[in-house]
Amino acid sequence: MPSGRRSSKRPWAQDHPELDVDRVRGGRRTESAADGEWVVQSVTGAAGKAYTCPGCRQQIGPGTAHVVAWATDDLLGPEAGVAGRRHWHSSCWSHRDRRR
Repeated sequence: MPSGRRSSKRPWAQDHPELDVDRVRGGRRTESAADGEWVVQSVTGAAGKAYTCPGCRQQIGPGTAHVVAWATDDLLGPEAGVAGRRHWHSSCWSHRDRRR
């Protein structure tokens, strides 16, 4: 038997909130650029490891938010693209076309 109480989290007349697609996908998105087709995933850096950014050749420290990117159009197939994934500073990834 219902208690008669209504949820105070979302009033009945209010619309449902907009779905945050990036959050649902875990921050994963696809990008198409002059250097190919990419899957790019935002990560929090919670793994506690340090990585070297291929954009600036500097360290991405443990706990630093960054992106992981891999090619979906690798000549050797999608498995090779995933195997070749790299950790990038978010700003280095977004400005990688300036390196050329």
